[in-house]
Amino acid sequence: MNARSRRNWAANIAFQAPEFHRPASLAQLQALVARAGRIRVLGTGHSFNDVADSPGTQVSLAGLAPEVEIDSAASVAKVAAGLSYAQLAGHLDRHGFALRNLASLPHISVAGACATATHGSGTANQNLAAATVGLTFVTAHGDVLELGHGDDGFDGAVVHLGALGVVTSLLLELVPSFDIAQRVYEDLPLEVLDDHFADLATAGYSVSMFTDWRAPRLTQIWIKQRVAAPGPRVPQPPSFTAPDPAVAQAPWFTAVPATAPRHPVPGASPEACTEQLGVPGRWYERLPHFRPESQPSAGAELQSEFLLPMAHAIPALHALAEIRDHLAPVLQICEIREVAADGFWLSPCYRQDSVAIHFTWIADTAAVLPVVALAERQLAPFAPRPHWGKIFTSSPDDLHSHYERLPDFLDLIRRFDPSGKFRNAYTARYLGAA
Repeated sequence: MNARSRRNWAANIAFQAPEFHRPASLAQLQALVARAGRIRVLGTGHSFNDVADSPGTQVSLAGLAPEVEIDSAASVAKVAAGLSYAQLAGHLDRHGFALRNLASLPHISVAGACATATHGSGTANQNLAAATVGLTFVTAHGDVLELGHGDDGFDGAVVHLGALGVVTSLLLELVPSFDIAQRVYEDLPLEVLDDHFADLATAGYSVSMFTDWRAPRLTQIWIKQRVAAPGPRVPQPPSFTAPDPAVAQAPWFTAVPATAPRHPVPGASPEACTEQLGVPGRWYERLPHFRPESQPSAGAELQSEFLLPMAHAIPALHALAEIRDHLAPVLQICEIREVAADGFWLSPCYRQDSVAIHFTWIADTAAVLPVVALAERQLAPFAPRPHWGKIFTSSPDDLHSHYERLPDFLDLIRRFDPSGKFRNAYTARYLGAA
């Protein structure tokens, strides 16, 4: 966030909250919440809409103690909500633990990413919120409430959009630390996906496909593979690079390995990107696309993302190909990823393995919004669910039709926040919770 002007990272949202506070202790936070008329939490400001704004008070948790308590026997960690994944990951790794997956940006806050169902990639990998097995809230009255896996309402509370209270810590499930090697491949005709999408999606632990829609081809494919341990850390290339001539004749093997590091946006400097060319590294040094010490851009972008059932991936991409002449002029890059199903009520992957189609647009809202609406119309037959923290124009009726448990979530809001302390224009617009 640009603290001086109180805008989000992309600077497309100017926050309207008349008050801003950064408490230095849990007691200060409790007192602030208890006396506030309306209040919302601002994380690292990486949402591209007004989900974090408030008609009253906006609060940052960055001043609270950045605590991480690891229970090695239970393979869980209690993590302060204000931490980013970049701050958390190295600490976990030093104790021999990892998270199953990370998003492309390690700069985002743990609490904000889970609250909006942010994700990475991998057909067997759920979104980041799926690691959550416990939450600690400050409620509307300033009380502290703990909610754990199996408790009534837990599956609704994990992806909460800030509408239930102020999350102060999360209990995250851990796995043993591991190594990843990533390689980038270039120039694969889109038509190859018609018959080989599943092959490509399962070619690594995490797979990202990129296109700029300027031609009917994938510009890049980023394949991140786990490196076996113990033994020598030798990266194994995906099957489609096998030298067997009989195999190599398949048309989608025309994708060629990049000979130097790449940035997902063609022509951009790869300096901010994590190491490629098959060089092994720790999970947190390879699963994100970008290094924590570097910003991939100065926020000069807008983003939208739509998640739809995996079975619709190919027809959805064909539908977008029909409008690529509209997409390309306002697009920096489009990323296609896979995310496994989960059971959280407001997750875009609720009970469905999903393909996520992500758009990084130019920083021109007036030019981008009509194209976002056009993309939504093209994807409408495939029941898309927008990422809660990105730019979308979906109507409340559309959202309600795609989330069967949304009425239950509204009941949860009334139970946690009967006076509407944590509601804002966003919850009124999309959830019908004014």
